[in-house]
Amino acid sequence: MAKREFYVLVEKDGSGGFVGEAPQFRSCTGRGRTLDELMANMQKEIASCLQNEDADIRSEVVGIYKIDV
Repeated sequence: MAKREFYVLVEKDGSGGFVGEAPQFRSCTGRGRTLDELMANMQKEIASCLQNEDADIRSEVVGIYKIDV
C-alpha cells in the first residue's frame, strides 16, 4: 500500500502531555506524554481509521491561520 500523508493538530493538555487530532477524519484522536509518543499513537490511530470500511475522510486540510480579533 502506498503511504499517504495526514496532518495532526497538536495541543497541550492540562497535565503537560499532548493531545492530537487528525482533522481529515471525523473522530481520530490520540494522546501522549511526549510529542514522540503522541506521533506514534497517532500513526496507529490513523491506520485504524483507514482500515475502518466506514472511514469518513473529510476534505484536505489547507492550513491553520492565526488572526487578531
